[in-house]
Amino acid sequence: MEFNSYASSFPCFNNGNASASGSHRQPSGPSSSLGGETDGAVGGFDIIAWYPKHQSCQRYFVEVAQHSYPCQALAAFINIKLPFQRAAGSSNPPTGSTPVRPPLSFGPLGGFHPPPPPLAQTQIHHPTMPSYDWVSLYPYIRRLVATGFDAPAILRSWFGDDWECGIGPQHEQERRNFLFAAKSGGWATAKRDYDMIADECIPYLQPLRKISEEELEGAEDVWSGWLAMEDWMLGKRAPRAGSRGSEL
Repeated sequence: MEFNSYASSFPCFNNGNASASGSHRQPSGPSSSLGGETDGAVGGFDIIAWYPKHQSCQRYFVEVAQHSYPCQALAAFINIKLPFQRAAGSSNPPTGSTPVRPPLSFGPLGGFHPPPPPLAQTQIHHPTMPSYDWVSLYPYIRRLVATGFDAPAILRSWFGDDWECGIGPQHEQERRNFLFAAKSGGWATAKRDYDMIADECIPYLQPLRKISEEELEGAEDVWSGWLAMEDWMLGKRAPRAGSRGSEL
C-alpha cells in the first residue's frame, strides 16, 4: 500500500502532529512494526493515528448515512447496495420499521400456550439496530469517484465530519487509481474493472472532476515509477532517484 505520494496532504498523520516548520512529533504509547517502520508510520503516513478516524467514518456510514433519504437516492442512482440492503438479502428492503414477534414460550406438555401479543405490543426492529459484519467503505468510495459524485459535500454526508482524515487518503488514492485505469486500458476495460456483481454494475463512467495540476503531476510521477518497476528499474536502477514514483 503506497502512502508516500500523498502523505504530505494529511499532515495530521505524519508521525503524529506536523508543525508549520515541518518537524514531526513522535506519538507516545506502544510502538508497532509495520513494513519496517515504527510507531505505525509507513512512508510518513501514521496508520495508528488514521484508523480511529476511519472507524468513525464507518460508524457514521452504517449507523446514520445509509438510513437517510439522500444517501439511499444517490446509491440507487449509481446502482450500489447499502449495507442494510445487503443484510436484508433483497434489492427492495422494507422502508419502515419491521414488527418482530417475540418467540412463543413452551410450557409443559399439554399446558396452555397463550396467543402471541398484538402487533402494537411487539418489539420494533429498527434498521439501525442489527449488527452488521465488517463493512468496507472502499466499494462506495470507488463508485463515488468513478461516477463523479465524490464532491466534499457528498463525502461528508456519507462518511461524516471526519471524512478528510478518515477516508481522505483512500479517496485521493482511488482518484489516482481511476486515472491509471483510464490510461492503461481505455473506457471498456475501465468500466469492466469498476463493475461489481451483475445487479450492481456501474451505470456510467465520469471523468474526474475538479482535478488540479498538482494531482495530475503526482499521478504522472507515480505512473512513471510503475513503468520503471515493470522493467525492474528499482533501487539503484531507478531512473530518477529521489522522485516519489521511484519510492516503490
